Amino acid sequence: MDWSDYDAALFDLDGVITPTAEVHMHAWAEMFSAFLEERGIEEPYTDDDYFTYVDGKPRYDGVRSFLESRDIELPEGEPDDDPDEKTVCGLGNRKNAVFEELLKRDGVKAFPGSRRLVEALAERGIKLAVVSSSRNAPDVLRAADMIDFFPTIVDGRVATDRHLAGKPAPDTFLYAAQQLGVEPSRAVVLEDALSGVAAGKAGHFGLVVGVDRGVGAEALTENGANQVVTDLEDLL
Repeated sequence: MDWSDYDAALFDLDGVITPTAEVHMHAWAEMFSAFLEERGIEEPYTDDDYFTYVDGKPRYDGVRSFLESRDIELPEGEPDDDPDEKTVCGLGNRKNAVFEELLKRDGVKAFPGSRRLVEALAERGIKLAVVSSSRNAPDVLRAADMIDFFPTIVDGRVATDRHLAGKPAPDTFLYAAQQLGVEPSRAVVLEDALSGVAAGKAGHFGLVVGVDRGVGAEALTENGANQVVTDLEDLL
């Protein structure tokens, strides 16, 4: 691809820059598996459930989407609910507590190809932003020693404060482009989640790159990716 056609790159974080998508995946599995077991539900939570109902969405939206898929109704609760509360927010907070424990224990490093692309784009003067549904994005970027590349971070906290709809709505990507002073048509969205590439398509960005970390190239293309790679180094 010709990067001279674009002025900015908007990166999802988990699964695109860092392998923390796997950490999130494990945290969701641990939380939902325990929850289903507590309710005596034998049908297990699976990786397919993660990719279909949870991946890329704001935390509480992911909880709500999975529960709806199993016809389970819980009170919404409040964002400050204790992780032991049997509410949508309580389950979301329980998952986040598990994620933070795993991140603290194991740490995180950026994908080598992703770091090389970010460094190359920064050297070219391409404006960079991270657009993540996670509220942990700054902590993850610091842990990966990548935060200095991204003066603009639109994460779950920013989305809540600014009343921005989460992915698959394009609002967070559009807000990031606005913060960078770049028209969507001159920006590239880089995403590994179906909800993320759908958001890029809905925002009419110049290019939507799907990063295939397991969801599949066909599914990414069907949901809005113009191009699919398995390693961001392929875009150099």
